[in-house]
Amino acid sequence: MCGIAGYSLSSRSGVERTLAAQALLAAIAERGADAVGYAYRAPGEIYPTVVKQRTPASELLERVSVPAAATQLLVHVRDYTKGHPSIAANNHPVRHGPVIGVHNGIIMNDDELLAEHDCARSEPRMTVDSEAIFAVAAHSRNAARSLEELHGSMAAAWLDEREPSLLFAARGVGRPLWVGEGRGCTFFASTSLALEIAERYCDVKLRKRELREGTLVALADGKVVRREAFRPQPFVEEDELPAVRAPGQREYCLARLATIAAAA
Repeated sequence: MCGIAGYSLSSRSGVERTLAAQALLAAIAERGADAVGYAYRAPGEIYPTVVKQRTPASELLERVSVPAAATQLLVHVRDYTKGHPSIAANNHPVRHGPVIGVHNGIIMNDDELLAEHDCARSEPRMTVDSEAIFAVAAHSRNAARSLEELHGSMAAAWLDEREPSLLFAARGVGRPLWVGEGRGCTFFASTSLALEIAERYCDVKLRKRELREGTLVALADGKVVRREAFRPQPFVEEDELPAVRAPGQREYCLARLATIAAAA
């Protein structure tokens, strides 16, 4: 079980970018402590900036820095299942070609799907199953139907260097994904609580809903601009892990977040 979150903002949004990223990270911190990372991109930029490290969220929280011009963000905390976190390429955000993304879940047919692409496993000892999601997205130009090739559980979000104005988020089966839409902003996260925490620290009001399984959304300029349905393959995990994998991380990070916000 991992945690994902992020946002798409209007360039005119008054949301404080770094504080919003810290709020989302603190809110999902308890969902994994094997690694943590984030990526952001500003209008006019093609390539996202990626930051990740092999620590719990608490060791990155106060060093998160997102520039005021950024309008797209991905955040991840990892509780690894495949792809040891000692290999940086296995930690999220994960790259496949022009696509960089974050994933909560497990993909069972990743080796089969990635065998079709010479650009897969581009870094030594990279074995993370999540790369398969971003491979099918990359090679289909982000078509929702391509996600039907995946066998496993999935909630994911990604940025594509060929479509710099868009952020994609999708929910397959077996993992939650919540979206909150506000004025000039759209947030997403593994839990509704994370969206509530974003509301509190970003001074926004969000219309919150859980994405249906088999839904892909594209976000641009703080809005949902495209919604597509797909049919995920049925999948039931034999030994489903609990959502809370790092007890105490959320409480510690939220306490630090309150201090950070008070000092801002």
